[in-house]
Amino acid sequence: QVELVESGGGLVQAGGSLSVSCAASGNIFSINVMGWYRQAPGKQRELVATITSVGSTNYADSVKGRFTISRGNAKNTVNLQMNSLKPEDTGVYYCHLRQIGVPLAYGYWGQGTQVTVSS
Repeated sequence: QVELVESGGGLVQAGGSLSVSCAASGNIFSINVMGWYRQAPGKQRELVATITSVGSTNYADSVKGRFTISRGNAKNTVNLQMNSLKPEDTGVYYCHLRQIGVPLAYGYWGQGTQVTVSS
């Protein structure tokens, strides 16, 4: 069993910055992908960014150049630094962990943390 605990997020004005972090514990695969997804009200959950256990990153086009995903100093932690935030970045941000090569549905989700960007 794997548990993901998120922290950070909150309320910020447009143009501001926020960060969210996630710590994974339990039976974690050594070769894995951790990432962030978000869901706005009335919309489907969408990819924000992912990072593999060897540091390869992937970003949604909408956040490239503004968001940075990184692995923390502690094993199996992931951080998302969000700069130049826009109102359309508002949503619940979910941490996700899966083994590389495994479909998204077979991974693990955190409980979500709210990010609200006011205009």
